[in-house]
Amino acid sequence: MPKQKTHSGTKKRVKVTGSGKLLRQKAGMRHMLEHKSSKKTRHLSGTTEFAPADRKTIKKLLGL
Repeated sequence: MPKQKTHSGTKKRVKVTGSGKLLRQKAGMRHMLEHKSSKKTRHLSGTTEFAPADRKTIKKLLGL
């Protein structure tokens, strides 16, 4: 049986921590930032964990 390939789009967007958590960037910080309030851009910055419903799918894409 052939090996499962890692999804290259997913590996660029997801970081796996040492304890196994899956981290991603929040959406909405790419463009039109001058129209968004400072409060909104502050809250959108940084990383967050995936929703529990998505974790199984992401792990399969990463080959974990």
